[in-house]
Amino acid sequence: MCFPVGCTRWTSMVAALALVLCGAVVEVDAQSGGTTGAGTATDATTSRLMQRLHALAADSMEGRRAGTPGAARARRWLIGELRTIGVEPLGASYEHPFVIRTRSASPDTNGVNVVARIKGTAGGGPALVLSAHYDHLGIRNGEIFNGADDDASGCVTLLMIAERLMRERPTHDVIFAFFDAEESGLQGARAFVANPPLPLNTIGMNLNLDMVSRQDAGALWVAGTAHYPLLKPLAEAAAAGARVTIRFGHDTKDLKPGDDWTNSSDHGAFHARGIPFLYLGVEDHPDYHKAGDEAHKVDPAFFRGTMEYAYALLRRVDAALPEIARARRTP
Repeated sequence: MCFPVGCTRWTSMVAALALVLCGAVVEVDAQSGGTTGAGTATDATTSRLMQRLHALAADSMEGRRAGTPGAARARRWLIGELRTIGVEPLGASYEHPFVIRTRSASPDTNGVNVVARIKGTAGGGPALVLSAHYDHLGIRNGEIFNGADDDASGCVTLLMIAERLMRERPTHDVIFAFFDAEESGLQGARAFVANPPLPLNTIGMNLNLDMVSRQDAGALWVAGTAHYPLLKPLAEAAAAGARVTIRFGHDTKDLKPGDDWTNSSDHGAFHARGIPFLYLGVEDHPDYHKAGDEAHKVDPAFFRGTMEYAYALLRRVDAALPEIARARRTP
């Protein structure tokens, strides 16, 4: 279903992208690359990053389980932040409701995606969907599963990037999608592509962030380049100046169960429609899907580094988006 690495079409398009990279491509080993830097955890940007993480992963959000008052509270907070930043909704409202299908005898519930847009200076062409999911596991046996890393971290990164893009406008439209019900089987993302708020054929790529703040394994992973080799030079070039270690992988079928992340988060819904994706995330840590996934366990310097890498990658992708969009496959 995916273009093979040696495909002539891919080869020619990779060559064309050399111009976009503005210089030689930096070679990064398939399993490691970049450097881990201490950075600073006391500047204003890092402080704002962590303040937002603590806010979205607070006990008052009650674990943000889809369809609960806690999720609604988190949604209102996200919309408030978008309004403060100045990012407009995509369509008449930030809120895009859908039905969450259950696998049990319980009745279906309602989910709500939050979708906004920053218009590009080109005034047309393909759009980039930048996504993260705001739902988590809620309250279980009296414990609140706050999901600081999974995935308040991705949502907060989107807000930080939106803040910067309001000052440094992208060339192409950037759609900010905060998906609901990811933990229930990517249902928010699947609803988005099934009933898109913009023509699906205008989406050039999905850049999905899910779990980007914990450094237990010491690296941020980029998945998706095995399916879309055109994107690897862009990710490698962005890694050249990264403050954190960037590794590539977790996207081939030869891996043991659970290690292939191709369909492990919301990017899977886009991939199923032939839309190229890159997924940024960390490997599982001891607090994955546990009540211990708390904001105070996040290393601010590492989290700041992943946010900076995501922004650098977005700028590379934005510059190359027309070429990426032409590489879409038929699912």
